[in-house]
Amino acid sequence: MDLGGLFSQGDAVSKAVALLLLVMSVSSWVVILWKAWLLRRAAGDVARSTAAFWQATSIDDARPKVEAFDRSALVTPLISAIKIESVGTLAAAGDKSQQLTRVLRDALHAVLHKLQFGQVLLATVGSTAPFVGLLGTVWGIYHALIGISSAGQITIDKISGPVGESLIMTAAGLAVAIPAVLAYNVLGRTIGRIEADLEGFARDLRDVLAPTLGTGVSSLPPEGTNFPRGGPSVNSASDFKG
Repeated sequence: MDLGGLFSQGDAVSKAVALLLLVMSVSSWVVILWKAWLLRRAAGDVARSTAAFWQATSIDDARPKVEAFDRSALVTPLISAIKIESVGTLAAAGDKSQQLTRVLRDALHAVLHKLQFGQVLLATVGSTAPFVGLLGTVWGIYHALIGISSAGQITIDKISGPVGESLIMTAAGLAVAIPAVLAYNVLGRTIGRIEADLEGFARDLRDVLAPTLGTGVSSLPPEGTNFPRGGPSVNSASDFKG
């Protein structure tokens, strides 16, 4: 008996479980393929964008160069955030160095949220798909037992269909969950490396620009200010993880 026959013989619960597993599988594979392509491109873009920034002579000169490489808009938001406006709000409280840290942290969180998109779906599918398949298994065995009791005697044709359906549900649940779990772990490591690069770049920006802001100067380094190639050394990015 083929899969179509097993699906047609199932009741509403069995069909709902099969359709749910299908939806989970399709959605997880769409996220896997999309994020694999996005992260592969983003890893190279971040490296090229940060290198172009530190090779520029000023922020005005760096912005168009970074935009040319930053196709996923991961580095550009950090550069755009460093233009601090002094207004009569709590956002302007503290000295300019503190404001710079705050706006860079907010921009970094928005970028990291973009990188993390889809990870929750993969984790959810990986953790719940086996139990959804188990539900189909239990339901199929239940129908096998009902068929045996109603027939009054044990015959292979009464139990083969429900038992086969239950075994397929178990295999389907594992087939949906395993790729999602593997992709979650592999993509998570790639995301972690990109996050570390972005956090280091944000800290470099703060370390380079904060001395020029002081406590009462609201302007950024003027055009023509030379940046150190490669940026300052970074030991920690904890200031931007809050």
